[in-house]
Amino acid sequence: MMRRQSVSQTVDAQTTTSSPRPIAITDAEAADTCRHVLAEAADKAGLEWLSAALGGKADPWAEFLVGVAGNAPFLAGAMQRHVTHLEKLPDTPVAAFIDEAIAAIDDLARTAFPADVSEQSLSRQLRELKSRAHLFIALGDLSGAHTVEQTTMFLSRLAEAALAAVVNWLLRDLHDRGKLKLANPDDPATGSGLIVLGMGKLGACELNYSSDIDLIVFFEHDAPGLTWDEPYEAGDLLSKALRRLIRIMGERTGDGYVFRTDLRLRPDPGAMPLAISVDAALTYYEARGQNWERAALIKARPVAGDRKAGDDFLRQLTPFIWRKYLDYAAISDVQSIKRQIHAHKGHGRIAIEGHNVKLGRGGIREIEFFVQTQQLIAGGRAPHLRDRRTLEMLNRFAEDGWIAETVRDEMVDAYRFLRRVEHVVQMIGDEQTHTLPETDEAMASVAALMGYPDCDEFRQQLRAQLVMVERHFGALFQEGETLAATAGNLSFTGDDPDPDTLTTLSQLGFERPADMWGVIRTWHFGRYGAVQSQRARERLTNITPALLGAFAGTGQPDAALLRFDAFLKGLPAGIQLFSMLDSNRHLLSLLMTILSAAPRLSEIITKRPLVFDGMLDPAFYEGLPDKDEMADSLTAFLGDARLYEDRLDRLRIFAAEQRFLVGVRFLTGAATAEQMGEALTAIADLVIAEALDAAREEVARRHGQVPGGECCLIALGRLGSREMTAGSDVDLILIYDHPEGAEESDGDKPLAPSQYYARLTQRLIAALSAPTSEGVLYEVDFRLRPSGNKGPLATSLRAFSHYQRDSAWTWEHMALTRARIVAGDAGIGARAEEELRAVLALPSDADKVRADVLSMRARLLRDKAPRGPWDLKRIAGGVMDLDFLAQYWRLVALPKLNLIGSSAAGIFTVLDDAVIGRREREDLQSAAHDYATVGHMLRLCTSEAFEPDNAPRGLVDALCSRLHEPDIGHVEARLESHRERVEEIFHQVIGEPVPEA
Repeated sequence: MMRRQSVSQTVDAQTTTSSPRPIAITDAEAADTCRHVLAEAADKAGLEWLSAALGGKADPWAEFLVGVAGNAPFLAGAMQRHVTHLEKLPDTPVAAFIDEAIAAIDDLARTAFPADVSEQSLSRQLRELKSRAHLFIALGDLSGAHTVEQTTMFLSRLAEAALAAVVNWLLRDLHDRGKLKLANPDDPATGSGLIVLGMGKLGACELNYSSDIDLIVFFEHDAPGLTWDEPYEAGDLLSKALRRLIRIMGERTGDGYVFRTDLRLRPDPGAMPLAISVDAALTYYEARGQNWERAALIKARPVAGDRKAGDDFLRQLTPFIWRKYLDYAAISDVQSIKRQIHAHKGHGRIAIEGHNVKLGRGGIREIEFFVQTQQLIAGGRAPHLRDRRTLEMLNRFAEDGWIAETVRDEMVDAYRFLRRVEHVVQMIGDEQTHTLPETDEAMASVAALMGYPDCDEFRQQLRAQLVMVERHFGALFQEGETLAATAGNLSFTGDDPDPDTLTTLSQLGFERPADMWGVIRTWHFGRYGAVQSQRARERLTNITPALLGAFAGTGQPDAALLRFDAFLKGLPAGIQLFSMLDSNRHLLSLLMTILSAAPRLSEIITKRPLVFDGMLDPAFYEGLPDKDEMADSLTAFLGDARLYEDRLDRLRIFAAEQRFLVGVRFLTGAATAEQMGEALTAIADLVIAEALDAAREEVARRHGQVPGGECCLIALGRLGSREMTAGSDVDLILIYDHPEGAEESDGDKPLAPSQYYARLTQRLIAALSAPTSEGVLYEVDFRLRPSGNKGPLATSLRAFSHYQRDSAWTWEHMALTRARIVAGDAGIGARAEEELRAVLALPSDADKVRADVLSMRARLLRDKAPRGPWDLKRIAGGVMDLDFLAQYWRLVALPKLNLIGSSAAGIFTVLDDAVIGRREREDLQSAAHDYATVGHMLRLCTSEAFEPDNAPRGLVDALCSRLHEPDIGHVEARLESHRERVEEIFHQVIGEPVPEA
């Protein structure tokens, strides 16, 4: 098949014409003013042809100039500034004026030395030459003398020449100041190792009329063409030089500006310097480079500095940019670069006024991504599909059968048309804009400069091109999940937020869409451990639309996104979690619930994302496992762990994961507060028993065993009454017994029984509360043992019995009302339990118990005052008063019942009407239930004091939901009602508070 002529070499028929394309006059008054001003300037400069042509002699070039000036104020001013050059226009090709200005800049690059040309002088000369070239590039485009490809090539050559001049001048300046030594100051760039890559349209020689230029700058430490005075300062010195380059090129002065310069496409711009060493860059792209950077680097080209080093660097990046396999996996990630698939598959009406011809529907960006995406797929195996030029690639895709020839022809025509529109819009005011005007008058000027005397005809042609591009681009991306199906576009790359993406975020309810865009953009740079691998970023990209929908579903999307960001920041690795969420989307909703309501739970996911595995079982939400099921899981998890440290770490992992799974069930309503307390207690029972066994083995390894000795653990407090919460400590007493003849243990380092069991208690405390790499199991409190901190850590059964019968305070017997045996040897456990029953069955003086309770309550309220109305434990009428009431009744009214390890609610259920009325009993039970529900929720979800106005909305909503109240105000009123009722009953049963002394 005959090869089609390269599109980059095609020439419009108008290129060969001697007369310019006519430009319609849309504002006669403005055109007359421009004619007068130009004629006056021509007369003043003594320009014969231009004066005569503007003075009335019919001339197509003069009428063209007036038409341009009347529709484009910026070009009108440029004509005045360079009026003398217009004199030769009829007899000189427009390209000659452009070539002359660019050649002058090339001379400046060779001859401008800091000693002879100051920074101010360099800036002024560049602005003058750029202004002149800019004018004639516009005239060549508007007159039809140049094709779109020629226009963009001229603009790119102009920018490249200016960059070379500034880079050379800066290198010479560093040389003159002794910061580096150039091998050849006359040719500073060659061999310098300073690599200036032009990106985007500059790299592809497709620069638009008022374009910024995107650069990435790298440097080699050991380049042959220069030597650094302080090699370690090279990056800092070059970064400072680049700031000067940005100022020289982009600062707007009375002479205008050269080119606005942007270096934000460099690797991780928030963390990396402006100038990056080649070694650091290669490491970054190899470890953290993203698909959008691969797409951007397709167009990268050395445009200044050491061109050879730049080419070598790009060759080293070839494996990163061009994969050897057909990289279909990159498609979804490329879509995240610019979500241009719209919800409106039928296209509908595209409003021309205000339309963005670059980023909008059917715009230039869609054509570019149509090309670049297919290049990423195929370029690895087909080197001839790696060209930087958009039109050339459309031609090669058609030749290779990737696209139909009709698609190529339509996309080529659309690209040329839209690029001309883009240029015209920018020429009117020299603004970096891609948006069509919104008024009829301004739109008429655009149509006229495009060569359309009829504005409606221009509108129809533009709409047809946009619709056609959108159709072809949409057909390329038929698959892949995107929020665009319901909301709009999503793009989280580039330097500035994509307007359509901000609109999408706003529609989803984000109050600070630009800030949230910035947060999501940072995920793509791989700064967090969770997103450092390419696979993790691709999975995260794939679930980002669903994540945004989940954030929106919380009602506070900004806060939810920020909590997810904090969660990502702490996550050591993300691929497992992202893959799980990708495959099980229902977990996304659950994750949002956790992040929005329970920051404390989210800390567990951060450390152990695989806890989500437990939630994949459909039976997960049907209820809680019983203690036997948990015991089987613990046995399997401990497996063959024999080393003491390994066993402790596994216990910590098991407890943390099981507490998490129990907490999630409660948070989602799959478990009640009472069930949660029992489940958390079962977990504690199991791991404490294992920790005791591990501690006994460790002590026995050095000290042997006490012959015939036994021990057990008595649990008190919330552990004893099976009411553990997410943050509960464990209150324990270690009881031991041994035959009278056993005087010491039988190990290598024998100990007396009292010392032996004290050592065992110390080891147990460390096993439970010492921090390891897996955290802490439980904070442990042994202060409820006989004589408290003054007594021995471990207590013999005989001493325990003697103390409790003869010396214990009322509050110590109250503590025993919740005591139960949780671990240890069965024999002593049974004897200890029998002793607990016996002690609690001892007769109690009701008056003394009431007085002691009142005194203790007053002291606690004084020394540990409640932190506010939500401190349900300490507040008057709260949990403390419920416990006091239950303990009082257990000692004075129910001494003979077997209520070992009973909770307050459990005791209330066995009271008869002779003790307390049915109505009061029900009120206490209702308060206990609600207090437990709220307490579990707050302890599960946050470690901070709860304040509804400052709490996460998800937590507030969860509280209201669990109590079936419409808002937090109703919850507060309900709790206040409980508090008042409990306090009233407390005063009736126990008495009025003891007055302060």
